[in-house]
Order: sequence, then C-alpha cells, then structure tokens
Amino acid sequence: QVQLVESGGGLVQAGGSLRLSCAASGRTFSTYAMGWFRQAPGKEREFVSAITSGSSSTYIADSVKGRFTISRDNAKNTVYLQMNSLKPEDTAVYYCAADYQNGRWGLRHVSVYDYWGQGTQVTVSS
Repeated sequence: QVQLVESGGGLVQAGGSLRLSCAASGRTFSTYAMGWFRQAPGKEREFVSAITSGSSSTYIADSVKGRFTISRDNAKNTVYLQMNSLKPEDTAVYYCAADYQNGRWGLRHVSVYDYWGQGTQVTVSS
C-alpha cells in the first residue's frame, strides 16, 4: 500500500510559479513511476506529466510543455511538479499518482495508476 500526499497548491497570479510536492509512504517508492494529473470543474481528469522510477524518462502534456517540469527525489520519497508561467486555464485540482509497473502500459492514462493522492487546489487569477 502506498499513500500519497500532495502539497504546494494555492492562489497565484497569471505568470507566476508554484512547486507542487507529492510525498509517498513506503519503502518501494523508488520502484514506482509517478504521474501528475489535473481536473478542472466539469472536466475529466487529464494527464499533465510523468516520470519513471529512476528518472530515466519523463513525459509532458503539450498544454504545459515548456512551462512545467517534473522531477523526483527517491531519497525523500517525493515527486515534484515545478509550474512556471501559469495561466488561468491551469486552474484545477492537481493529483499525483503511482504506477507500480513503472510505465509498462504507458503513463498518460488514468487507468494505469494504482494509487492516488487526495489532490491540491491550484488557482491562477488573471
């Protein structure tokens, strides 16, 4: 069992930055691929970014490419999402997720992830 806790969300003006963190419990964090998703009101949960267990591969949605960066620190059991040049359309609840198969079935789909955090709200004002 893996428990995930996101933090770092908040209210920021357009053009600003935030860094989200996702702290994981358990000693197997370093073997999991990790992903970030977001969900705006009335919309489906969508892929934002993902990283494999050893950080050898990262994936990013076109909508945030060049603005968001994913990273992880396996010694701290934490994955990060650095968000720069934020836009009002980035407003959503952001979720981190863990895939124990380390991306075997891809990392862009909600269904491949085994564990989810409770989410953290990001609001970008114009």
